[in-house]
Amino acid sequence: MENEIITKTNNMAKLHVEYAGLKLRNPFIVSSSGLTNSIDHIKKLNNLGAGAIVLKSLFEEQIRYESGRLSENSDYPEAYDYVKNYTRDNSVSEYLTLIREAKKVAHIPIIASINCVSAGEWLDFARKIEDAGADALEVNIFYLPNDKNREPKKYENIYFDILSRLKELINIPVIFKIGAQFTNPTHFVNQLYFRKADAVVLFNRFYAPDIDLDDMSFTSADVLSSPSDLRNTFRWIGIISSEIEKIHLSASTGVHSGEAAVKLLLAGAQTVQVCSVLYKNGLDYLTEMIDKLESWMLKKNYKTINDFRGSMNYSNIPDPSVYERAQFMKYFSKLT
Repeated sequence: MENEIITKTNNMAKLHVEYAGLKLRNPFIVSSSGLTNSIDHIKKLNNLGAGAIVLKSLFEEQIRYESGRLSENSDYPEAYDYVKNYTRDNSVSEYLTLIREAKKVAHIPIIASINCVSAGEWLDFARKIEDAGADALEVNIFYLPNDKNREPKKYENIYFDILSRLKELINIPVIFKIGAQFTNPTHFVNQLYFRKADAVVLFNRFYAPDIDLDDMSFTSADVLSSPSDLRNTFRWIGIISSEIEKIHLSASTGVHSGEAAVKLLLAGAQTVQVCSVLYKNGLDYLTEMIDKLESWMLKKNYKTINDFRGSMNYSNIPDPSVYERAQFMKYFSKLT
């Protein structure tokens, strides 16, 4: 019996990875959401095998409100009311407590998250996050480029300014979670790399408006991702991982199965972030995804993730144009 246990242990695939300077037991990160804003959830996700957890985002407006920066005389009274009510239940001090308590119940990296749009006074709060024990800080930024007179470079400089300021203020890893709206994502990620970003998450899923045709009112589009959303993430992970080899990339949006995670690792992702699939299937589904990765590795005789990670990215396949193709015509024109 003892020999059987030893043999099984020797045959097990090793799922551990390094991400942004952190050591993870596997590449599955539970991304920032309502699933990561309570100690009970964090404890359960830890026990289910999560490699790391990103706490629910704290918004820049919350920090500004708590510090008295957002007054009732703001040009956006609706935003003031929203933030006032939100911070009543989710104060900045409670966020720091969440970090401390999470570190007590989970023995995996706990990554704090801030949703921001400027390099303002909130940056000083990053020090408090570090002092509270967070293992890293994920910065979630989206600045809507809706000014016809503003050059794209000025929008990009907002991101660079925030990164540079943060790297001066804190010593824990800084991770940037970005959207896919940039004209040249590869160049943009390269600029983040040169400015010492420890990792980049591709991509963020932002709020999108919709219209209720019965009420003739605005509502929110589906907030959860679908498996088909993986396509864009997969394309850019495959391209950027080959062009900027030293940057750690985390794949987010559309990761709904263990198979999807395997594909993204083959494309060059260091880790994958899951959220919507856990809302749909329950937290226990995380274990099934991890088991799928391990069983696939055993089937292919891979001992570690580094044995295959990036082996099918843009530069490691015979025909890299498969990552570039955007038109269907050449495929469907022959079906008529």
